[in-house]
Amino acid sequence: MTSPAEERPRGDAAAESGASGRFGTLDGVFLPTLLTILGAVMYLRTGWVVGNAGLLGAWAIIVLANAITFCTGLSISTVATNIRVGAGGSFSIISQSLGLEVGGSVNVPFYLAQSISVAFYLFAFTEGWRSIFPRHPELLVLGLAFAACSLVAFTSVGLASRIRFPILLVVAFSLVSVFLGSFPILGQAGAVLPPRWIGGFESGGFWQIFAVFFPAVTGVLAGVNLSGTLREPRRSIPAGTMAAIVVSFVIYMALAYWAARVASPEELLANFTIMVDRAAFGWAVQIGILAATFSAALNSLVGAPRILQAMAVHGVVPQSRHLARETGRGEPRPAMAVTGAIALSTLLFGLSGNGLNRIAPLMTMFFLVTYAVLNGVVLLEQLMGLTSFRPTLVIPRLVPLIGLVGSLAAMFLIAPLFSLVAVVTVVLLYEALLLRQLRAPWSDVRSGMFTTLAEWAAKRTLSMPQGHDRAWKPSLLVPVESSAALRRSYRFLCAIARPNGSVHVMGGYREGQRQRIEGVEAYQQIFAADGIFARVALVETHQFRQTLQTAMEVLHSAFFRPNILFLAIQDRREDAERLQHIVDHATENAMGVVLYLDNPTTALGREQVVNVWIRDQSPGWQVGLRLTNLDLTLLLAYQLDRNWHSTRLNLITVVADPAEVANGEAFFAQLIELGRMPRHTRATVLTGDLASALPEAPQADLNIFGLQDRVDLEFMSRMVEATHASCIFVRDAGFESALA
Repeated sequence: MTSPAEERPRGDAAAESGASGRFGTLDGVFLPTLLTILGAVMYLRTGWVVGNAGLLGAWAIIVLANAITFCTGLSISTVATNIRVGAGGSFSIISQSLGLEVGGSVNVPFYLAQSISVAFYLFAFTEGWRSIFPRHPELLVLGLAFAACSLVAFTSVGLASRIRFPILLVVAFSLVSVFLGSFPILGQAGAVLPPRWIGGFESGGFWQIFAVFFPAVTGVLAGVNLSGTLREPRRSIPAGTMAAIVVSFVIYMALAYWAARVASPEELLANFTIMVDRAAFGWAVQIGILAATFSAALNSLVGAPRILQAMAVHGVVPQSRHLARETGRGEPRPAMAVTGAIALSTLLFGLSGNGLNRIAPLMTMFFLVTYAVLNGVVLLEQLMGLTSFRPTLVIPRLVPLIGLVGSLAAMFLIAPLFSLVAVVTVVLLYEALLLRQLRAPWSDVRSGMFTTLAEWAAKRTLSMPQGHDRAWKPSLLVPVESSAALRRSYRFLCAIARPNGSVHVMGGYREGQRQRIEGVEAYQQIFAADGIFARVALVETHQFRQTLQTAMEVLHSAFFRPNILFLAIQDRREDAERLQHIVDHATENAMGVVLYLDNPTTALGREQVVNVWIRDQSPGWQVGLRLTNLDLTLLLAYQLDRNWHSTRLNLITVVADPAEVANGEAFFAQLIELGRMPRHTRATVLTGDLASALPEAPQADLNIFGLQDRVDLEFMSRMVEATHASCIFVRDAGFESALA
């Protein structure tokens, strides 16, 4: 045994490149994959499948099951020729494409399934052994088999690899013995029977029989899981995996034909050991069963720890620092110890007779989930058309699509309940790993995936009739020249933008004064923490007004462009002409305008009451689909009301003629109903002029006024003083609709 001092942590470079690799295509991929596929189901259930489904039905089941694994194998192969497959096989492939969170959420249960499968293969080995030596105690056989398997696996992966060659010879000789049994002179059948082409499905329907057979082909990842031990993963994985799938497919098809010719359907249904009885040398088949099941257990016990270690290298699992360690010869001893403990616990649990048959479907589900995700990764990469995806082995999109759909269909046809449990488990693990904020040494395609989706949506949107009024949401362009200015407006910006709006901050600074505005960059994360999408750009400028105008012109052609220019007026002595130019330029570029003047004494008060001041609509009090410079005002009032959880929203107008009061009240009633304004909205119609009406209006924390064609800073300042509250002045862009 290697002492702890001889163990070393496995670094990222080793994990990615498989620098300790020492196996080639034959011993590193082909043999473990083939020997895992040629297992107990081949020996004990192939005849039963033929007896139920008939020869054509059995061939259909074999073809369908192998179509899924064939497509999955091709998907794995094409990815292997595009990236540097590191340790962990499927974990490396999925993580490099969809991130550590997806790789971990899929491969943690897949690892557990592989660890548990060690026990299942050992139980199958024990049944085969006791069919030869029925007096040997089950516990003793299980214990010795587990000890032998563990000894080989813990000694070295090289020893496990060398043992595969004699096991292959044993399995091959058993198959030769089986096929020789079809000759009357050698076999025990005495005659060759005509096959029954279509079976009666006495033990269940087509999909029930398919469910029994499908676990036979779930060993397609046995070689891929050893990717960290390969000299050339990019070359060995495609060649070894596909060769094993093709060879095993030919063997299963031939065995189905053999079974249909040497025994009657009744015999095939009743006798699970028909291969032993009809083979030329029955003892060779019995030894083949032992060799195949032992080999499958060994492959799982060797492959599973390397998945665990690969995940530990990137901090996906608890105690990652310890589990990532390996010996100087590249043996992941801590991960192997954990895997052995899981396998042993499963063995002890199985001896009690409680639940192994219930766990078996869930184990198969996690294999299928992994297959589905692997096919989904390739299909996604193909659909995105990124330049980075240029595998040397190119496959049609139909291949991963068949693999994806086939894996998902097989899951829910075999065991719907366990499929649901498997999917929920993966989703919960993904959410848990998201909270860990894992960092990978590589980039993945997730951001590219959403960018491609956004580009597709943009192209589709541009080809459709424009519907800005129904799809409107606040997207604010906020120019600032200091971080203090942004900090002062922050709460108000959040109240306008939340929950689905966005904020685009443009920070301007003069040459040599960047430090004055550097704090603005942090607001991208600050807004994100409050659930608001925000982007920050810092621009060196000599004339901030001209730079802002240029930015509005450039953004006008962007798909996701700001639709509101937000200006916080800090200095009431602001250059009115300069401000007028900016406002006019925003209008020319189809942007609404919000000028914000806060009251230095009250700020935003209790953030409870909002007054919306609406100009006199006399004589035409009509509520049309478009409201003159009022749509954006009402939309912002609604945004503020729901984000502040306001207690009162007041719509106020001032009429010069008292006879118009009734018309004004009717207008407001219709506006509140058609605009679906909050229930606590109140309408107030005052008479006289604005100056005399202001003292009569309800006290508010914020007042909203319309912004006229000419910017009047003096008037704005008077409103802030007269209302004793902060005020905003709003101009529509022309495409908003409060009634849409």
